[in-house]
Amino acid sequence: MIDIHSHILPGVDDGAQTVEDAISMAKLAVEEGITKIIATPHHQNGKYINSKEHILEEVIDLNRILQNEKIPLEVLPGQETRIYGELLDDLEKGDILTLNASNYLFIELPSGHVPRYTEKLLFDVQLKGLTPVIVHPERNSEVIENPEILFNLVKKGSLTQVTAGSISGHFGKKIQKFSMQLIETNQTHFISSDAHNISTRKFRIRESISVVEKEFGRQAVYYFHENAELLIQGKTVYKQEPSQIKRKKFLGIF
Repeated sequence: MIDIHSHILPGVDDGAQTVEDAISMAKLAVEEGITKIIATPHHQNGKYINSKEHILEEVIDLNRILQNEKIPLEVLPGQETRIYGELLDDLEKGDILTLNASNYLFIELPSGHVPRYTEKLLFDVQLKGLTPVIVHPERNSEVIENPEILFNLVKKGSLTQVTAGSISGHFGKKIQKFSMQLIETNQTHFISSDAHNISTRKFRIRESISVVEKEFGRQAVYYFHENAELLIQGKTVYKQEPSQIKRKKFLGIF
């Protein structure tokens, strides 16, 4: 199994704080059945700056440590970049890191709103030959209240990644319900952990997969597994035509 979103690199953001923390996370990941994991430290979110070169160095170091500890987990490089106006400029400078050197780029929206320039910036990212992957949109309050915002972005070529803990209900019933609707309407393409530690923000991959299989069948599980594999190989992922969420139904009017 492949996890494309994690904060396992030690001492770089609000994820693993020490090497020991990273080792503990790695052991738990293996227990979850994860064999490859993309380290995606926060970047340009107002608190953390993690440049491309720094992340690549840290990934090499962590893989060496895990090999010495005989932990069968391969860490791949990535970055969780908060959307900002100069993102394209920094992409040109080489400060922005795609997922495992692929053409897939994580984009994080603020938790409370969607910036007005989002659609234009994501379009420009695609003109650069990259595919934006919007991380955990199910936890964005404006997207929840106005699902058509995300539908429009997906319709125009962006992909999305839903957090395992959202599907399992660990972020609340409202976010869980919205996550399931994103799957039902073909508006999400990846499920990953966004794990930060082994206590409050752990992997929950197996738990989420069980929920997905129960609600949508084994074929949906294969879909998400296969897309993660295609992503790290830099190949085109599977996409289905998205449909809009019935907003009145979601808000409990019907």
